[in-house]
Amino acid sequence: MRFTRRRFLGGAAAAALGGAGVYELVDQLSAAPSRPVAAPNAPPEQHVFDLRTVQSEGVDVLVPPRHSEVVTATLNVDDLRAAQHDLEQTLLDLDARYAPSPAGLGVTIAWGLPYFEQRVAAQAKQHLPFDRRARKSVLLPPRRFPSDPHHTVLERNDVAVLLRSDSRGRIDEAHKALFDDLPVFKVTSIRRGFAGGFDGGPGLPKQMAVAAGIPGADLIPDGSELFLGFTSMQKAGLGPRKIANHETLGLVDLRAGYFHGGTHMHLSHITEDLEAWYLNFDFDERVLTAFRPGLTNVKQGAQTVPQLPKDVSAQHDVARQFGTSGRIGHSGPIQTTSRLQGDVVGPDGTVYPKGTAIPQRADFNTLDNPFAFSSRPDLDRLSKEPAAGVHFVVFNPSGDDFERNRLAMDGVFPDGTNLGLGARSRAQGFNSVLETTHRQNFLVPPRRHRSFPLAEL
Repeated sequence: MRFTRRRFLGGAAAAALGGAGVYELVDQLSAAPSRPVAAPNAPPEQHVFDLRTVQSEGVDVLVPPRHSEVVTATLNVDDLRAAQHDLEQTLLDLDARYAPSPAGLGVTIAWGLPYFEQRVAAQAKQHLPFDRRARKSVLLPPRRFPSDPHHTVLERNDVAVLLRSDSRGRIDEAHKALFDDLPVFKVTSIRRGFAGGFDGGPGLPKQMAVAAGIPGADLIPDGSELFLGFTSMQKAGLGPRKIANHETLGLVDLRAGYFHGGTHMHLSHITEDLEAWYLNFDFDERVLTAFRPGLTNVKQGAQTVPQLPKDVSAQHDVARQFGTSGRIGHSGPIQTTSRLQGDVVGPDGTVYPKGTAIPQRADFNTLDNPFAFSSRPDLDRLSKEPAAGVHFVVFNPSGDDFERNRLAMDGVFPDGTNLGLGARSRAQGFNSVLETTHRQNFLVPPRRHRSFPLAEL
């Protein structure tokens, strides 16, 4: 049976879509998942956000928060010390009310290069972490990658705040406390979205896309976690708890240690052409495109394709597959840089085996086009027409570590090998149906220095 907008929209849902916005439908279309009891104390890392593990087609997957929001801003302060105090008091109040979990509220404050260059320049020169492997700062200016269009906006926000919860109301409360009641930020964008699909039935992404009238929405497989139909939150494909910390893998010189327990965050917005994805690629080709050429044992209609350490591709595998098939897939080439090439022992004695994933992703689907709000609507090409996409959020030990992964997605590898793929060609996998509209890099301090880092120095 064809899934239609009318089929999903009843009276209350239609009122939500016509009134407060399409994201009000999330709570009407899916129930909040059960969650383990959160630890009573917040971890020293801001970015650590423990998720429930469930099984999907025999594979361990993590259940993401239903609601996510990113707010970017510039500063509206002269006295950084006073602003530091006021922001920290607001955050402590939120901490006291809600556990740091999807059942409660996750708040991650990330700071952009303009903040460090313009507000705390002298202190930043002494304390910003340094990437030993890349021989450059951990925090880099944003850049366009080979498959990015020339109009990708390279942003210069001072700060980005990531809010995560199963409760839309709690995110709204945090937004009000941080951006309406606290006069230290000038909001430049609001980016909203959702994730889900493990509750049976059509699944939240499909229902949301159909409700918004997105072309190709009815072709999304039932139960999909994300618009593109495959399970993204595989436990083996996401870095374990502390691996993305600056200090864990030994890649980063922390200087005096101010940012110990911190990480790097990349933020981008990517549009997804669902109609092209489902009409131009049959299931077998979608598998090869999303993962790697040569996958022939995937059951028709499968959504969770194992990405265990034993399934990881090496660079010579990608080159060989490209030579025989003319394509590279998506996860295959990224794994050449995003997975450990050998066993690593962390500073706390934790052993990270070869093949362990490094990046910790927090991305979520969106119907923003490209944002829910922009202070620069012309530059950001803001539209009220819903569009399928993803707000991509990922934590890596350094900016260069992220860039290595993103370049590998384009067939460009750290040893200088370049497979020479055409920008957004079919051979590039997902890139043929994706388009990045915005990019920026941020530094996420540890929790103890989350409020206006270095201002007290």
